[in-house]
Amino acid sequence: MSLVSKIVLAKRRGHLNVSALRVKNRKKVDLYKQGKTRVVLVAVGLVIAFAASAARLVEYGVRDPAAASDILPSDKLMASRPDILDRNGQLLATDIRTVSMFAEPNRIVDVDDAVEKLATIFPDIDRKGTYAKLSAKSSRFAWIRRQITPRQQSQILELGIPGVGFRPEKKRFYPGGNTAAHVLGYVDIDNRGVAGMERYLDEQGLLDLRAAGLTSDMPLEPVTLSIDLRVQNIVREVAAEALVKYQAQAAGAVVLDVETGEVLAMASLPDFDPNQPSRTLPDGKVDKEYEKGWFNRISNATFEMGSTFKSFTLAMGLDEGKVTLNSVIDASRPIRMGGFTIKDFKGKNRPLTIPEIFQYSSNIGTAGVADLVGIERHQEFLTRLGLLSKMETEMPGVATPTQPKVWKKINSVTISYGHGAATTPLQTAVAAASLINGGRLVPPTFLPRSAAQANDIAKIVIREKTSEDMRYLYAWNGIKGSGRSAQVEGFNIGGKTGTADKVINGRYATDQNFNAFVAAFPMDRPKYIVLTIIDAPQTGENGGRTAASTAAPMIKSIIGRAAPLLGVAPRFGDPGAEYLLANY
Repeated sequence: MSLVSKIVLAKRRGHLNVSALRVKNRKKVDLYKQGKTRVVLVAVGLVIAFAASAARLVEYGVRDPAAASDILPSDKLMASRPDILDRNGQLLATDIRTVSMFAEPNRIVDVDDAVEKLATIFPDIDRKGTYAKLSAKSSRFAWIRRQITPRQQSQILELGIPGVGFRPEKKRFYPGGNTAAHVLGYVDIDNRGVAGMERYLDEQGLLDLRAAGLTSDMPLEPVTLSIDLRVQNIVREVAAEALVKYQAQAAGAVVLDVETGEVLAMASLPDFDPNQPSRTLPDGKVDKEYEKGWFNRISNATFEMGSTFKSFTLAMGLDEGKVTLNSVIDASRPIRMGGFTIKDFKGKNRPLTIPEIFQYSSNIGTAGVADLVGIERHQEFLTRLGLLSKMETEMPGVATPTQPKVWKKINSVTISYGHGAATTPLQTAVAAASLINGGRLVPPTFLPRSAAQANDIAKIVIREKTSEDMRYLYAWNGIKGSGRSAQVEGFNIGGKTGTADKVINGRYATDQNFNAFVAAFPMDRPKYIVLTIIDAPQTGENGGRTAASTAAPMIKSIIGRAAPLLGVAPRFGDPGAEYLLANY
């Protein structure tokens, strides 16, 4: 190859190398520009995302919390109730601060994970129900668990579940638990009264104040009841012991001031804990047996009160002037009437004086007194004593007595000794108080009442002389009759037992009794009425199942423990006999 050819070939090769280098450099520039554009786009995207997040956070910050989550306003969640005190200033009910857990389903990320985590804190949680709540993405609010403990709140916070929060609330607390359950009643989850005096407070305007937002986290004047917590505790303990000891279906008692009508204590067993008015079984169902304790047998139920009604029949005969304490009624033979035979449980089969009729609890003698008075006057007298109409008091849910639609002679006869008409035990105690306090019927109250206030509303239902005679009969029976098993040395107790065949499905059972004892003390200066009931006892003192073996020992225990606390000083010797000799 010539020199010239070599030079030409070299130039061509160099030209090609330069062209290739230029193409290569051009490609590098294009890639750089493309990468720069991508970085800019990513940066812009991040800025937009952060700006959107910031805007969302600002929105949540300035939006009304209640509107954001559809939670009840704070003034509803923090609505206060007044403290409830006993007559001596002891605390019976109060509000405490607590928190409740809620969720915002639209913010829950993993529903399954949230439910599993919550179940570690609340093993009894309704998993299906909770899952359904949290899965409703259109929902902004759902309660998960109301009124949890601080420890539970701390444990939930540690779980870090998105969309779960807490709101402060008020919870009602009853320091005595079951002690005064039926007097106080209880409140629902939103702190609204459901039963007892809690419901009464709402009915007096507290609910309206709450609705207007005027009870939100503000101090309210405490409400004082007539209840004496010391006596209340004794009454409940005695009823609870009797329930077990006598293998009964139910038991109860009430203590009443005969001058003012104040209820100092009232208990009905079975009962419940107002801090936990309902219970859930392991399978998630409501414990129906526990809820039977809601039933207050002292004021919310009616019973045929048995021979305690003989007090009213004899008082009627005395007040109508048909008999005196010296009158004699023939009780030598059973009475046959309308296909029924009326006889005595342990008849003396002879004429009896009025005190003997009371002492031996003679059905025949009592029926004879009712017959002397007559049907219309009999019905009118029991109505006058408040035994046949609904009782007026603060306690909600008071039962209405039952009586025959049309009174016939057989009705008057059987009602005279406590069968055929049903009334509440509290009404029986109130009517009995009118027999021994001078003849004044004073409506019962669960609020403090002075003697002067009681006089203003009292109604004279029997003559003073009739009341004197009834005090004598109560004292007589306390010393010589069925009241002996209720006697406490030094306290001069009088009263009347009542053993009634229990009504089951509209028929009288021959093997089950409803027993009661109405007592007054001290009989020389009566101050208090105590009435006890025991439903269907299977046993009793010395193997008996009558009121003298069951209800009367309850009276003895209550008065023996409560009388000193009520300021009744014992008088030893035989004050009962002294009273009878001094007055008759």
